[in-house]
Amino acid sequence: MLSYQDVVTVKLGTLLTAATDWEDMAGGFGDLETLYAAKVESPATEDTAGLTAAVRAAQLAATRQQFKDAQTEARAIASILRDAHQQLSRLIGHVNDVVEQVKADHMSVNSQGEAVYDFSKLTPMRHDEDYPKYVSRAKDAEAAWTKKIKDAVQKVDDADQGVKLALHEAAGIKSWIQRAFDEAMGQAGHTFNGSAVGDIEVYEAREAKQYADQILNGDKLQGDDLKEWQRLMRDNSHDKAFSQTLLSSLGADKTLKLTNKIDDLAYFDDTEDKNAYLQINGGIADSLATATRVPDFKDANGKQLPFGSKGYNDAFDNWLRTDDAQFYIKFGNDLREHGTDKYDLKTAGEVDRVAKEHGQQVRGYQSLVTLMQQGHSNYSPQFLSDVTDGAIAAEKDHPHIWNLYGNFDSKSGDGWFANDPVDGALGLMSRDPEASTAYLDPHADGSNDRLHYLLKDRDWNVVNTTEWRGEHESDGPNALDTDDRKGLGDALTAAATGIDPHGPRPMGVTSHTDANNRVFVHALDVLSKQGDDMPASLRDDMAKIMTNHGHETYVAMSDPSGDRRIADGPNLSRDQVLEMTKQISRSQDSYNLLHTGMNYAIMDDIHDPSRHPEDTLHAAGTAVGFMEEGRYLALKGDQHDYTWDKAWSYHLTGGMLNFVPVYGDALQRGADVITTAWIMDEQQHQADKLTSDSQATFHHRQNQLNAIAHQWYATNSHWADTHTDYSHDQGMYDQINTSANNGNARARGMAGAQ
Repeated sequence: MLSYQDVVTVKLGTLLTAATDWEDMAGGFGDLETLYAAKVESPATEDTAGLTAAVRAAQLAATRQQFKDAQTEARAIASILRDAHQQLSRLIGHVNDVVEQVKADHMSVNSQGEAVYDFSKLTPMRHDEDYPKYVSRAKDAEAAWTKKIKDAVQKVDDADQGVKLALHEAAGIKSWIQRAFDEAMGQAGHTFNGSAVGDIEVYEAREAKQYADQILNGDKLQGDDLKEWQRLMRDNSHDKAFSQTLLSSLGADKTLKLTNKIDDLAYFDDTEDKNAYLQINGGIADSLATATRVPDFKDANGKQLPFGSKGYNDAFDNWLRTDDAQFYIKFGNDLREHGTDKYDLKTAGEVDRVAKEHGQQVRGYQSLVTLMQQGHSNYSPQFLSDVTDGAIAAEKDHPHIWNLYGNFDSKSGDGWFANDPVDGALGLMSRDPEASTAYLDPHADGSNDRLHYLLKDRDWNVVNTTEWRGEHESDGPNALDTDDRKGLGDALTAAATGIDPHGPRPMGVTSHTDANNRVFVHALDVLSKQGDDMPASLRDDMAKIMTNHGHETYVAMSDPSGDRRIADGPNLSRDQVLEMTKQISRSQDSYNLLHTGMNYAIMDDIHDPSRHPEDTLHAAGTAVGFMEEGRYLALKGDQHDYTWDKAWSYHLTGGMLNFVPVYGDALQRGADVITTAWIMDEQQHQADKLTSDSQATFHHRQNQLNAIAHQWYATNSHWADTHTDYSHDQGMYDQINTSANNGNARARGMAGAQ
């Protein structure tokens, strides 16, 4: 392996010099071919006939072919050298960039490529009680930068190994085994390589295919061969030529068989090399993403066309007619053809006793999505859409096609297997909110029914629960997977909010497109109508969505008249919002998120200069009463006390809080105060009996309501001091308490009407 010193001291200019020399050599061989044809071959074959003449002509033609092959080989080597210069220059430049970043972080880099901090800088702080922390942080920074340098050097070495391989292959250098075989077959001799190509990645793809063939033949790779296959995938999975060459040579059917066999090796047959095999499968997944990447399409002004728009669809249709799209078309058709085929995978026969005894096979789409989940690259929205549509079409044509024995969730240890490929593909799609939105958007004219199908019509029971009796299965219902709708929930959240559910919290104010709003409104409509049959697995997701659409949700909760109009968002049905609040409140964490989100919405409304102060106080109380009734409705049917199955606690992960809209610092602090008071109410009353009529809402929410009143007064003190009914000593408390009880009563009336 190349050392750090090798990388930072190498002179790459010699590669270009050598490339020029090889080009000149090709030209020289071209001149020799012309001279040979004119001065040797042509005169020797004129006016001759017979067997001897034919043999002589063949020999002369073979010699001339060698001149031609020499040109091919020389030009291929020249091309490889230029490609090497370009790749290595870029990668070594990255190493140097990392080194400069280390220096900017007040460290140096030694000759071994290790980041070194001058700990004498900490000497003045040695008596500080936090001195050990400072030392630990410096050491951690050293280790982190050293790893970045090592990784950058590794990429240079990977590329260097690829160049070495390509040069050997282009030059026709054979191993001693190949040479011995040629001699035994009477083919020994020194000939030029007329089939040489000037693309490093093509040679690497061919070698990767050889390793794949060994696995498909039932062999194991060990030692240097396994490491080389890792290198090939690590170094090239983001290269289009490599990826398309490899996958084309395999075809969809063998690709699916290969990924299954690799998983078998990783999880069962060769667990000592599990990480290596999983890294290879991850590389194959990345190659799939690279090979199927659809280009970005732009309008006449150079602006990128959004996925799913009419302009994009027209451009995509035109692209399909080009040579560049031929791999996408062929490989996509092959995937659809084999998506319903059955394949062997040991995991599918090991997770369940019945399956282990009687055996079961997985379907192509299950293997495909399992492979895709192991990748590190984002897939084109178009490819994700096509895969998901293909899996949906398959299950419509073949009901229960995904049903398997066993449990494939994270707790079982087999959560990596995509037993529900539709849900798995949606999970992948959720990483791209724009793709999720375009895929699930029902459109203004209702022409896209994907979301409706997934929320209402689809059969999510993919676990086989039938019993074996002799050689036959008894009839029995299928069941939900324990992680049902996980992918759908993520995709729905991404589509309705425009936020990646696995990404960082957005910076700045959250804005929603018309498509985001349509997804939210449609999901709210369909799921609220399901009542207590709404899937429990979607409660968290709807809480995230309603929190992110906090203004619209809050208006529905706080405006019993329904007269308040929203200028830049949808006006929601109060009945639907109440039913969804009820369903969300059946899960403690979902309830916590929604309530936290509404505390922020309350503060946002209080700080809205366009609103009358008294209206904001009344709205806050009404919303609290509304949510309290939603909780009552949820829990009265589930149990007899005012708590959930476990003691109440407040714990929201950063991933859930990402959906709380970003507000200013003052508003943030106010919301935190209200949330703290609400938590106190929850803790004090978690053992109270569940009541609705006999206890007023303000008794349950006294701390929260008081905190809201304080925040309201801090914003509207001048107005409140001139209106006695809203005075700081008592009036504002009476107002918000009355509003809370009114909001509760009105929500109760709505529930009775429902």
